[in-house]
Amino acid sequence: MKKNLIAVCTLAALSMPVWAQSSAQLMGTLDVYAGSLKNAGDSGSKTVLNSGGMTTSWFGFKGSEDLGAGLKATYALTSFIQADSGTQGRFTNDTFFSRDANVGLSDASMGSITLGRGLAPNFLPTVIFNPFGDSFTFSPLVLHANVPLFNGTGWSSTTPADTGWSNEVIYSSPNIGGLSANVHYQFGEIANQAGKSNSGFNLLYFSGPMAFTAFIESAQVGNPVNTAFGYTKQDYMLGGSYDFGVAKAFLTTGQAKASNSNKTTTNSLGASAPLGKGKLLAGWAQTKVSGGNTRSTLSVGYDYDLSKTTDLYAMLMSDRITNYSSGTSVGVGIRKKF
Repeated sequence: MKKNLIAVCTLAALSMPVWAQSSAQLMGTLDVYAGSLKNAGDSGSKTVLNSGGMTTSWFGFKGSEDLGAGLKATYALTSFIQADSGTQGRFTNDTFFSRDANVGLSDASMGSITLGRGLAPNFLPTVIFNPFGDSFTFSPLVLHANVPLFNGTGWSSTTPADTGWSNEVIYSSPNIGGLSANVHYQFGEIANQAGKSNSGFNLLYFSGPMAFTAFIESAQVGNPVNTAFGYTKQDYMLGGSYDFGVAKAFLTTGQAKASNSNKTTTNSLGASAPLGKGKLLAGWAQTKVSGGNTRSTLSVGYDYDLSKTTDLYAMLMSDRITNYSSGTSVGVGIRKKF
């Protein structure tokens, strides 16, 4: 009787379907700071308690499913949030999953294909190769590349079409000797605007203390809501970093040009140095408009690690544009990753 029971259980187990291993993770970052903000050209300073001093606050889901033979299915649905007020998105009319909304396939030896909304070619090179990372408030390089000023200066960002693209196909190569590449193509999908699209690629190389990057992109369509420019915007950047142990140095240079406007040239320098349980940070960026004004931004600060997932920071920034009043910003905040 016992032998028969064991045999039945064994057959039942063998007849059950074998499900692929899968994972799903709720993750995100909440970042809130208090301070005073005044960019170049502002009429006065503004006292704030804002979201996203060092990282734009976000939350969402990412996961993968092991399909066997080294192949995985991946997905990501992540949304920006203004953690100081609970408002969805980075700004008014930002789409809900404007950070990520994609699905794809990946193979360790062949690379990966991702379909949906994802990063633009400019994002990783810009945030990795400056000491303030993805700070859209205090990083001089990120500010010049991605944050226009609506204060009468007419200062525009140099990035053609946001840091993320919708309706996008991304091919990411495997890492070969520290070198990897990402190729991006965005379908325009705009009525009566056939042929309008965005495209670009980036390269990332890491070898011990040394790293290099490059990206180039061409854009005819805006994001996150698709709108045709009516002209073509192009930009590129080269960058490098070296970790000397006592400090890590950063250097970038790049240009941006729209077919209907002047060329801009942006150079940046930066450094981070370990101090106690945190890092001292310093960064400078200068953007020159051919036949126009020059903007120079300098930031210094300290980022203190309370744990692997929680840090406190204090930042000071000076911002100048020729022929306009200068601005000084300060902020103290907390960032929590989960």
